[in-house]
Amino acid sequence: MTTIQIIDGRAEGDQGRDFLPGMGRTWLLPLYDLFTRFARVRPLHDRTVELAGIQPGQSVLDVGCGTANLSFSVLRAVPGAVVTGHDPDAGALRIAARKAGRRGVRLSLVQGYADRLLPEDGSVDHVVSSLALHHVDDAGRAGFGREAHRILRPGGRVTIVDFGAPDHGAGGHNHGHGNGHEGHRHNQMNAYTERNLDNAIVTLLTDAGFTDAREIEHIEHKFGPITIVQATR
Repeated sequence: MTTIQIIDGRAEGDQGRDFLPGMGRTWLLPLYDLFTRFARVRPLHDRTVELAGIQPGQSVLDVGCGTANLSFSVLRAVPGAVVTGHDPDAGALRIAARKAGRRGVRLSLVQGYADRLLPEDGSVDHVVSSLALHHVDDAGRAGFGREAHRILRPGGRVTIVDFGAPDHGAGGHNHGHGNGHEGHRHNQMNAYTERNLDNAIVTLLTDAGFTDAREIEHIEHKFGPITIVQATR
């Protein structure tokens, strides 16, 4: 079994900084991969990788990687890609490391926040992110947009899959965090995904300096509308 190391990429002031775990509660983390299988998230990851257009040898940063399921989709489709997963949740990264070790794949892992990315200016071919941006507050989202623009080389792409839609009305949007009746899921949507409505991901990338940010695909998923947004540096 391959040993995968986790690099602590947090700035000094980020030690102990709050973040929203993938399942909404830290104690639910062991159920995360089971939930994503039940929710059929893998097809979303595979489609995101397809639309990203990643080529062998290119560098990919998976921001908000969690247990690295999108990273593994990249490596299945493009075994020659150089992939790094980036997430603030040390527990999720440890699970990702064990999974990568069992698979014997080459995967780098960094503990850090979306608004403080480690790569140098213009050094990354692709930034990808799956179902993570809605967990990030307004300041963190703006910081992520600026950091993605900074680290991408000219011609590099950012491809984001997340809950949300350009403007289809909030009434029908549900989020997969937690369970319960329709009203509970709707309340969870309001808490976690409201920032993604009204084409907000496109707007944050445009504000960060991307000139062609756009929704490239919309998917009606069982847990709510999914948007895939892309922009080129």
